[in-house]
Amino acid sequence: MSNSIDYYFTCISPFAYLGHNKLMEIANAHGKSVHFKPFNIFGVWDVSGAVPPAERPAIRQRYRKIEIQRAAVMRDTCMNPSPKFFPTNPAPADLCICALVHTGEDPSKFSQEVGRAVWERNLQVADDKVLVSILDECGFDGNETLALSKTDVITEIRDINTQDAIKSDAIGAPAYVYKGEVFWGQDRLEYLEQMIASDRRAFSPDV
Repeated sequence: MSNSIDYYFTCISPFAYLGHNKLMEIANAHGKSVHFKPFNIFGVWDVSGAVPPAERPAIRQRYRKIEIQRAAVMRDTCMNPSPKFFPTNPAPADLCICALVHTGEDPSKFSQEVGRAVWERNLQVADDKVLVSILDECGFDGNETLALSKTDVITEIRDINTQDAIKSDAIGAPAYVYKGEVFWGQDRLEYLEQMIASDRRAFSPDV
């Protein structure tokens, strides 16, 4: 039995934010660790055929707004479906998460607080000062973490995460991989939980 869940995401994703607490609840209930792997969502979309929300047909943009509201109710999460600073550049915040992982820290709280900053607090998380403030609020050394996030070694970690996500057939964010099987979207977390609880084998497209 695998003891870990690979979590591929970008922290400004509304659905990563909505699924975060449920993911951690599942992991804690079943004794699984979560490997936080922020990736370049645009690199994944290039392979999966997806495009940024603003470039999608109007019907899909409208449905996405409904899905955000629907999921927020289901997950009992406060959020603004049209926040002031979205879309924004996710790389600075994602690289901070990579930096925390690299130094052996638990990035769970910071990841969720970045999502909250976008979707509830209307903060610009591409701003270094905002990121330092959130890091400090979460108990980290904000300036130190931010400085590390700007190094080549951390950039390479995010690049590797992106390639690993593509190899795992992640279509977008969030994607959860357990025993080699990928679950795309926070609305698939219950499927992930069923797989863990039942200890079933991983399904494969090669059937």
